[in-house]
Amino acid sequence: KKNRNWVLGIGGLVALITAGFLGYKYYVSNLNQEAQREMFQAVYYFEADSLSKALNGDGINFGFLQIIEDYGGTEASNLSQFYVGATYLKMGDYESAIRYLKEFGSSDYLLQARAYSLIGDAHMELGDFSSASSAYSDAVAYKPNEYFTPVYLQKLALSEELQGNLKKAAASYDKIIEDFSGSSIINEAKKQKARLEGLAAE
Repeated sequence: KKNRNWVLGIGGLVALITAGFLGYKYYVSNLNQEAQREMFQAVYYFEADSLSKALNGDGINFGFLQIIEDYGGTEASNLSQFYVGATYLKMGDYESAIRYLKEFGSSDYLLQARAYSLIGDAHMELGDFSSASSAYSDAVAYKPNEYFTPVYLQKLALSEELQGNLKKAAASYDKIIEDFSGSSIINEAKKQKARLEGLAAE
């Protein structure tokens, strides 16, 4: 009896917090659906290489940048970060590409590794081979698969070779040979590994 008001107050607070949380989830879900609809045209422009319209819209439909600004916290906004990064990479704005791709985060089986790889590509274009190696290593480590991981290993090998790390580069090709024997680039990996080992022995 002594603590009845206190207990009821705590119970009411918990109920209020729960209701608020569920209401927020419902709001975000509806907002995300709206953002996904807005995003449809921007994705079309991206795939058609109409890059300015993909970023900024066409005067009627939103571009990715507006979706990020207006629908923050939604899945569509997060995915737009990926598209903006990829768009800037195509446009040759490598610093902006890196910035947006680093803002993107996903548990998707393939997309997160792809984002890491694109960050590596941007660093390669900037001549920052060390940072490229780090990004490619992240791509290699993220949920490895037989289709894309060998390609990321090949990129990692190139970035290491450009730093003069011939043994590390050869080791990346060796991983393709050992772990991804069904890859379409297996013969190229064998050739490049032998070349690098020969250079390292000189």
